[in-house]
Amino acid sequence: MPEREIYLASASPRRHEILNQMGIQHRVLIVPSPPGEDEPRLAGESPKQYVMRTASEKSDRALAWIKHQSLPVLPVLTADTTVALDDIILGKPGTYEEAKSMLTQLSGHTHQVYTAVTLAFNEQRIDILSTTAVRFTHLDRQDIDTYCRTNEPWGKAGAYGIQGKASWFIEHISGSYSGVVGLPVYETGQLLKKMNESQAV
Repeated sequence: MPEREIYLASASPRRHEILNQMGIQHRVLIVPSPPGEDEPRLAGESPKQYVMRTASEKSDRALAWIKHQSLPVLPVLTADTTVALDDIILGKPGTYEEAKSMLTQLSGHTHQVYTAVTLAFNEQRIDILSTTAVRFTHLDRQDIDTYCRTNEPWGKAGAYGIQGKASWFIEHISGSYSGVVGLPVYETGQLLKKMNESQAV
């Protein structure tokens, strides 16, 4: 387990909690979001390519912010989570209707949750990708309406949080539960282990 403190460049309380559970000393680094559309998808970009790119771009912005603010130099951990149904990326809903539409699409189907994690330190960068298959049971209109009224869909890719009331919807999961929450424990541990072994910090 690494003893050196790191930055977590994410406002997600779930990622913060996961690092605490792992016993990783860290500082939460809040980096201003860039102007314009939130993480637009490039033409021809697959969901895997998209999530790896967005995690890497978050790392770029975090490193630039640390330099701009003259903050202490520490390893920087960034992550991005994407929900995809086939080739359709389901982002964070902005309205009640968007949340209902996403949950309707997920109902009765298996979708993929991709979480990319990037660790940057001493001019080096290592990346890893967690892929998890999640199958939803069939949801009727009342299920969806009731869930949306809980306010859980907001701020979550695919309009649901597996660690909350949406756990009732999950028939099967194959992969990393923590990856669906927002930070895959095993993969993140592997990155931190590589950081230690590199002796670059």
